[in-house]
Amino acid sequence: MTIKATRATRRAAATRAAIVKAAEDLLAEGGPSFLTLEAVAERADVAMQTVYNRVGGRSAVLIAVAERALEDNRQYMDAAYATPGTPEERIRAAAAAYARFATERPHQFRLLADPPDDPTALERVADLVEEQNSKLAAALSDGIADGSIAPGIDPRTAATALWATMNGILSLSWRADRLHAEPGQLEAVIATAEAITFQGLIRRPTTAQ
Repeated sequence: MTIKATRATRRAAATRAAIVKAAEDLLAEGGPSFLTLEAVAERADVAMQTVYNRVGGRSAVLIAVAERALEDNRQYMDAAYATPGTPEERIRAAAAAYARFATERPHQFRLLADPPDDPTALERVADLVEEQNSKLAAALSDGIADGSIAPGIDPRTAATALWATMNGILSLSWRADRLHAEPGQLEAVIATAEAITFQGLIRRPTTAQ
């Protein structure tokens, strides 16, 4: 590859990164309605045709942003699961990390919880969910093995149930009606759900008859 070609490749990659960053910023500032190709081109200071050439149409731009969100989410969750501790502590750390990601990066979280209606985006998000849920299932399995988690729970089914429950709670933050939850309210709902969940998950010592 010639030096000229290498420079052109680097410039193309830098331009694409700038376009995706502009889309991320617009999404963070105003949500999906702010993310138009015109706005992305203006924010990235490129021509509309450049957006098409480097990324694609609006759906492709959303997918590119979702891909970045996937990587960011993975960093939050991987750090939580790598935390030393008991299975219960790892599960609690994962729940806290998931809620923190949703709070700190709400528009990215919403892209993952309600991904663009595009086969590629849906497949990528589903891959990440399965990857992270498998780690949650592993923590549950470890808890069953060491006797701290109640036996009889199917780890994979439980992981899916816990993930879906958390998504439902976190989605309260973007409701437009009176059921919308402000940060303080959301924290209280999460804490209550966590207490109820662990009441059912944790194995309690049997009382001698």
